[in-house]
Amino acid sequence: MRIDKFLNCVNLVKRRAIAEDMCKSGVVSINDIVVKPARKVKVGDIIELRYLDRVKKYEILTIPTTKNTPKSEQEIYIKEI
Repeated sequence: MRIDKFLNCVNLVKRRAIAEDMCKSGVVSINDIVVKPARKVKVGDIIELRYLDRVKKYEILTIPTTKNTPKSEQEIYIKEI
């Protein structure tokens, strides 16, 4: 699954277009490498999101099979580090 689609599916961003813009701006990195929106993710990858005032890191536990997942099930797919 693409990183921009993954961020949207697990509710880390509201829209896929926002996730795509974040990737193009160099805000998103996987395993300490800045990535483009089309980069594929896999279980065990560490996603880092750099905001203006903080940095958030998440570990991918599983890849969602559906397009949208409820926010209450977010901990099934990612774990904040």
